[in-house]
Amino acid sequence: MHPGQAEQLVVALRRAARTLVERRSIRDLQQTLSEIVAAAVETVPGATAGGISVSEDGIVGSRTPTSHEIAELDRLQGALHEGPCVTAIESPEDDGVVVAEDLGGPDAERWPRFAPAAVAAGYRSMLSVQLSTSGPLHAALNLYAPEPAVFDREARVIGGLFGVQASMLLHGSEQAVHLGRAVDSRDVIGQAKGVLMERFSVDETEAFQMLVESSQSTNLKLVEVARWLIGEVKRRGGVHRTPSANGPADGLLPGSAPSANPVQS
Repeated sequence: MHPGQAEQLVVALRRAARTLVERRSIRDLQQTLSEIVAAAVETVPGATAGGISVSEDGIVGSRTPTSHEIAELDRLQGALHEGPCVTAIESPEDDGVVVAEDLGGPDAERWPRFAPAAVAAGYRSMLSVQLSTSGPLHAALNLYAPEPAVFDREARVIGGLFGVQASMLLHGSEQAVHLGRAVDSRDVIGQAKGVLMERFSVDETEAFQMLVESSQSTNLKLVEVARWLIGEVKRRGGVHRTPSANGPADGLLPGSAPSANPVQS
């Protein structure tokens, strides 16, 4: 890497990092990923196009491709379950990088169905970097080049650095989703406890225990019981009810009365 390339790399990475810091909303995820892909294409020697392939529940889709053509190639790899991006996602090399030196030559044997389509679209070389994420989401940064044998060791290193940034962003988005779900669950449970405390003159601990017992008796998750309770209150129009012979929750909780169990449907 000559000094000019090194400086260009530092500037591109700094710009991408600044973008990650400045964007605080998860709604900016696609835009930020797009900027990382664009910076990688601009900086990695030989790359002319790129995108990110994401695999969820075994289905591979394309995010932030630099063109419709790249989106189709990324999706084709998912449909065929074959190609550098699939290999990078499922069984990458030790450094997480997979390189196709020549899809019109020896690499056609490794990916026999995908390679002809890539060559027909005008791409002979590919570099795919696994983006380490947790949970059901797996992804790879894909870079394309029209000439064979483009992505050397230097390109692998630079591509890997951009892959780290994209990986951190995807991981952060996953954590934000999980956190949002946790907050939503807490709020729903809090609302359900409030309903029980007001309607049956119980304290917070007793209201929570009512939810727990109903969860156990119906094999529903606690948050599902809470959501059902809030929905039932809305359905009944907020009519105040008092304890009766049906049970302490007067049929408001699933499992508390024979006619109110929602899990039997």
